[in-house]
Amino acid sequence: MTLQAVLIVLTAAVLHALWNAVVKGAPDKAVVLGLVALGHAVPALIALPFIGLPVWAAFPFIIGSTLIHWGYYWFLNTAYKHGDLSVVYPISRGMTPILVTVGAILFAGEFLPPIAWVGIVCISAGIGCLSLVGLGRNTSWVAVAAAFGTGLMIASYSIVDGIGIRLSGNILGYIAALFVAEIFVAGFIFATRWQRFVALPRRYVWAGLTGGVISGLAYGLVLYAKTVAPLGVVSALRESSVIFASLIGVMWFGEGPKSNRLLAATIVAIGIGLLAMTR
Repeated sequence: MTLQAVLIVLTAAVLHALWNAVVKGAPDKAVVLGLVALGHAVPALIALPFIGLPVWAAFPFIIGSTLIHWGYYWFLNTAYKHGDLSVVYPISRGMTPILVTVGAILFAGEFLPPIAWVGIVCISAGIGCLSLVGLGRNTSWVAVAAAFGTGLMIASYSIVDGIGIRLSGNILGYIAALFVAEIFVAGFIFATRWQRFVALPRRYVWAGLTGGVISGLAYGLVLYAKTVAPLGVVSALRESSVIFASLIGVMWFGEGPKSNRLLAATIVAIGIGLLAMTR
């Protein structure tokens, strides 16, 4: 894996942790998730006429990914409603690398060398250290179940988009079309929660829209990386965002305890190093 691809995905990881912190800090998470979806759709809609559409073979993947994202938003909203960022986020992201790697073998015929598997397992293990810190204390089992559901949705759309963008014939066109489709997510949320949107303080409206732009940029970078690197490796590197999210949870939201975070960061860093050496 090239250094450029590694840096692209790690940048996306930092951005991803930031927008999840925006959602966790909002008083009405469902409405803010609608604003995040709108923050995806509007810039993409403006850019699409200049970028052009992907080939028609990519559209079933765009539709499938959009439907899976509906489930992702539902599970994510439920998880953050009942649990801390520093616990929910590691659970939902920690299971993803292995699921995506197995899915890539089954659906894309993508086999990885042993060193890559060791790196992926290290990252998942490091993430697992973070999630175990608060289980049974600050997080309800509803949040845990929703976090697992979120992880399954992440793995599903990661595989669908990884295959779809490779077939698209137009990387930017695929990304833009995928984000434009999220207008339906935003429309549903606002149609069913309009009064809650009106009552939402304006600073959270702007935070949600900004979070959407940040989230779109993060996922766009990940999608590009999937065209030049194996799906499982990209997914594992992306999930290093849990280290950043955990630190945000501790420093921003005052979540605790702080133990085990250095160990988790070290294990994840070893995994990242191993993946960076994958060819």
